[in-house]
This record gives sequence, structure tokens and C-alpha cells, in this order.
Amino acid sequence: MTVIGFHNSHEQVHPADLLAAVRHAEEVGFTAAMCSDHFAPWNHNQGHSGFAWSWLGAALATTGLPCGVVNAPGQRYHPAVIAQGAATLAAMFPGRFWMALGSGQVMNERITGTPWPPKRVRDARLRECVDVIRALLAGEEVTHRGLVDVERARIWSLPERQPALIGPVMSVPTARRHAEWADGFITINQPHETLRELVGAYRDAGGQGRLVLQVHLCWDPDPERARQIAYDQWFTNTFPPPLCWDLDGPEAFEQASAYTPQEAVEGAVRVSSDLGQHAAWLAEYVDLGFDEVYLHHVGKEQEPFLDAFGEHVLPQLGVTRPEPAVALDGPGGPRRPRQEPEPGAPTVLPEGRPSGA
Repeated sequence: MTVIGFHNSHEQVHPADLLAAVRHAEEVGFTAAMCSDHFAPWNHNQGHSGFAWSWLGAALATTGLPCGVVNAPGQRYHPAVIAQGAATLAAMFPGRFWMALGSGQVMNERITGTPWPPKRVRDARLRECVDVIRALLAGEEVTHRGLVDVERARIWSLPERQPALIGPVMSVPTARRHAEWADGFITINQPHETLRELVGAYRDAGGQGRLVLQVHLCWDPDPERARQIAYDQWFTNTFPPPLCWDLDGPEAFEQASAYTPQEAVEGAVRVSSDLGQHAAWLAEYVDLGFDEVYLHHVGKEQEPFLDAFGEHVLPQLGVTRPEPAVALDGPGGPRRPRQEPEPGAPTVLPEGRPSGA
């Protein structure tokens, strides 16, 4: 039994249409949802980029689905603001909100006018942000000086249980780093051996929680149209890191992708007009041990995909509902108890230094 969720791509679909799509996804049998959080699309054909946090409140209020978001705190978003947003959603919709926290892409983060730091600095900044967010969600007052600065921040409206913070993983070193703090692991469809390697690195480093996979796919009854849709929408999304982190906008992605072959797109997107083939591909991911699989149809029209998969694919996969999306307890994660700090006491980060140092 596996959770099969619907990925909502803000870069490709108007937010009002995306809200209608997630409601329809629930009607046809999807049991969870997640969304992106970008300031810009990867190319002009995609053509949208709604504000994820406004949309999340509407999606959670008008469906019964749990919803997650992939977020990059530290530059475009201050971690205290993200903690407040997460706390509010988790308080209003207990057990139904989670977020994956990554180090970001320059195409979104450059809008602040702040220089784009190298990856090692972004990784260190992310860890600081995670520690700040965890402390704030635990009800602590946080003052912190470092790659991000926080001054006497406190969240006043807290959920009963902290939302799950998931680690996005694209490499073995990242899997090992995220194992220290994450409530779970999320990655995208890649060759099976690569997925096994990433999951193994996460688990071997002590990583706990659920294994989540986002699958880029494209379906249309016409095989050639399926291929055309995939290319039109996803030809800019075939680059591995670090290039995809460091291109600074749709124009740069389009220039870098001018000679992208169809084969490269179909290496990144599962493309077929055969619903049985899609079901078989998804079953393989389930067999690899993923607890939750989120389907991202890369076409702009979502309803035909949702209807077809709801009728013909989901029934073959033994779909179930997810467990509550809350932080883990015990060793291997942040697991900070909710408690009132003593007045004037500094928050201490995991490395043992006071957050005000």
C-alpha cells in the first residue's frame, strides 16, 4: 500500500486552475498533494509562478488532502517567516502540512539582490535555517547570528505537533547531511540504481522517516502528442546539478537548452500514451520502497491526466492515505519538545554553541 499524491506545478498552471486541479485529484482517488515554490518558471512556455503559500491555505481548506511544499529558506525567505507560515498551516490543519527544505536555485533567490553564495555556503545556511525553524516551532525565542540573522523571534500561534521537515536529496553527500535533521527523504525519478544509492546513503547515515518520490511524467492518448507536450514544457529541465542551480532565469535556461534532444527530455520524464506502462513504472518505484509517490504530469492541462490515472492507474497500485505529516520523535532527528523557555535563556543549536554567539 502506497500513498499516491498529485504534484501541483505552480510554474505551469494558473493558481486558480491549479486549485481546481487539486480538488479534482482528490475526487478521482489521489490521497495527498504537494507543490513547488518558485518565483519564476524555467521557460516561457510554462508561463506561470503563483505564490505557493497563498495557494496552500486554499488547497488545505478546500480539500481533505495533506499538502507539502518544497521551500528554500535563507535568501528569498527568512527562516522565521517560513516558521511562522508553517506553524499557522499546521495549527489550522493538524497533521496535514509538511515542507521539504533545500538550498535553492539562483533563478528564484536573486530577486533579493543579495549575492548568490557557493554551494557549501548554501548548505551551511540551510542547516542554520533548519535549526532556527525547529527552535521556533518548539516555541522558543530565538536570537541567532550567522549566515542568517534572527533577533528575538518567537512564534505565538503554534501547532500541537510540529510539521514534518523533509530533506530534498539529489546526491549522496546531501543524503548524508540531511539524515542528521530530516523527518524524511524526498527526491525525483532517476535510474533505479541511483535511487537505491541515495536511499542507502540516507539510511546508513541514520536517516529516518518516510521515503518520498516525485515522478515527472507525461501522458496523452496520442503517443506523438505526449512526446510533444513533454518537450514543449520540460526541455529546460534536463540538466543535473550544479548547472540547474546556477542559471539565473527562464532566458538562461532556454539558451542553455537550445539543442536539447528529445531523448534527454524522455530521460527526465516518463513519457507514454500507455496507461498500463505508466502503472508498471510506478509499481517499480513502489517496489524500491518509496512510501509516497507524487505524480507530476508535465502538461499544462491536468484534468484529462487526472481522470485517466484515477480510473486506470491508481486502482492498480493499492493506494492508501498517508500517516500524519508531523515531526518524528526519538534519535536521528530534531525532535525538540514543545516547551516554554526560561526567560532570557539562549537557544542552543545542535553544535553546542548558543544561538546568540
